[in-house]
Amino acid sequence: MLRKHTLNAGLDRCYELLMNDWLFREPTTFNGKRLYRLGLAANFGIDEDGVQSAMDRGVNLFLWTRRAKGLGQPLRKALQSRRESVAVVGYAAVGWFGWGVRRGAESLLRKLGTDYLDVYQLGWVGVGAAWNSTTERELVHLRESGKVRAIGVSIHNRVRAGELARTSPLDMFMIRYNAEHPGAETDIFPHVRSGKPTILAYTATSWRRLLKPPKGWQGPTMTAGDCYRFQLSNPSVDLALMGPATRTQMEQNLAALEKGPLSPEEDKWIREYGRLTHGGKAATALAG
Repeated sequence: MLRKHTLNAGLDRCYELLMNDWLFREPTTFNGKRLYRLGLAANFGIDEDGVQSAMDRGVNLFLWTRRAKGLGQPLRKALQSRRESVAVVGYAAVGWFGWGVRRGAESLLRKLGTDYLDVYQLGWVGVGAAWNSTTERELVHLRESGKVRAIGVSIHNRVRAGELARTSPLDMFMIRYNAEHPGAETDIFPHVRSGKPTILAYTATSWRRLLKPPKGWQGPTMTAGDCYRFQLSNPSVDLALMGPATRTQMEQNLAALEKGPLSPEEDKWIREYGRLTHGGKAATALAG
């Protein structure tokens, strides 16, 4: 009886360790901070109560945007009381010129009432911002000054992102990666070396397209939780972002992560589902 109890205790401990490895990570970009791997972007409507609930559940990575009304007060309180266990990623409001990068960082520091940003990045490089000699120089200077601890970009151009991963001083890439658009697996992830740059995946639901069954599909419909599990099951993805509109959606997303990584069977049908969503033809063996 004692032996059986000891065996069960050992299995429970192994499961706990595996789940910790799945749910938490200490990316090099965040200077050893232990982060819950699913961060929160609050620009889709979640209110302060929902944000605080997420914090109470262990979420400690936050993307700051100008539309994140529910995030402001809870985040400022968290930064004041436990700065070294909370991570915040911010954007340069004007990311085309060095002066815009610098002023944006200083403005964000004042707004959040903190003395540093964990990651400061250019948003949607090539469309909403520019990676050039002046923006690069200002980002590096901000990092050297300590006002930001790491620098990054969000970028959709995968080929360029792969090139920047090889050649630039960037610490983090915020990229589109989901079951409909898995191209980062060939264009970006092979260029990640020793955990750098850190990969933050977003657009998990492909702007909700993956939450509706594609034409010809006969199997289960993907949930938002399936979308986040797909992202985080890839060993090259360090972190992902959810964008819930309500507290209930947030809680459903976190509950889904408790299932752990995708099984091979789940990965297979989800990839086929994503391929069909992107416009492919049904494979009978998978969709039936």
